[in-house]
Amino acid sequence: MLQSLTSNSCVRLIQSNRSTWYFLFLVLGYVLYLIFGAVVFSSVELPYEDLLRQELRTIKRQFLQENECLSEDRLEEFLAKALDASNYGVSILNNASANWNWDFTSALFFASTVLSTTGYGHTAPLSDGGKAFCIVYSVIGIPFTLLFLTAVVQRIMVFSTRRPVMYVHTRWGLSKPLVAAVHAALLAVIITSCFFLIPAAIFSALEGDWNFLESFYFCFISLSTIGLGDYVPGEGYNQKFRELYKVGITVYLILGLIAMLVVLETFCELQQLKQLRKMFYLKKEKPQDRLNIIDHDHLSFTSVAEHGNPLKDDKTEPFVDVPVLSSPAGDDPMIR
Repeated sequence: MLQSLTSNSCVRLIQSNRSTWYFLFLVLGYVLYLIFGAVVFSSVELPYEDLLRQELRTIKRQFLQENECLSEDRLEEFLAKALDASNYGVSILNNASANWNWDFTSALFFASTVLSTTGYGHTAPLSDGGKAFCIVYSVIGIPFTLLFLTAVVQRIMVFSTRRPVMYVHTRWGLSKPLVAAVHAALLAVIITSCFFLIPAAIFSALEGDWNFLESFYFCFISLSTIGLGDYVPGEGYNQKFRELYKVGITVYLILGLIAMLVVLETFCELQQLKQLRKMFYLKKEKPQDRLNIIDHDHLSFTSVAEHGNPLKDDKTEPFVDVPVLSSPAGDDPMIR
């Protein structure tokens, strides 16, 4: 008896806090996914890092042996300055000295990466004034960019998603959730082709040392606003039409980000995903004022019903007592 009561109370506790349990499982799943990514990246990339370290040590040792007049401390001091400058986008190599990082087109490209929160990191402000302006510019510009993207996506969604789905639903009488799911899948295929596959082929042709996988990798890292910075277009030696190329990349990043947001918003409007999200959300509690109004209306209705009961009881007797007419002689023809 005690075990059954305990089990019933546990079941009621779980059912009453179902969204909380779902949320805890969601947090646990996310942590496990982070750990899974760390294990995979470490196992895949750590051997390559170790191999690169050994190669650098070998090259450094060979260079010092060939140049005995140069001490190891002076070499490391020179390399530290060169690497520090490289972190700011300045290279000492002869084939990279012709490219400026802060001409107008490069600065326009940098501004677009800041406002879109992509941030490749290949170029960074050098002066204190530039760093201070970057902070103020980002504080104002990032919310402004979010407002701009939201307004653009809201208008595009009307013509790209809502009207086509409603037209097919009303024209052929198909299920609206089914039509929305098929439309979302087709839209994802179109956006993937126009903003990932085709640009990847173009980048692999324009960037001499990029293959198709590296170009596709750049497109995904950029449009998902990850922006690792290991691949940045337009930084090659003797890049033809570099200024126009940088402007084209800036336009591509903005349009691609809008397209990605349209796809994400389309999938978020699917009925299946809405039901999935509700599993992890807290239930909306009614405001106290609304509860008071409901209680007042309930009491008013109850009082009206109680006052109406006597009337209903009176109506249960539809006839009234009427005196019987009779004639003393019993010979009245009207009474008969």
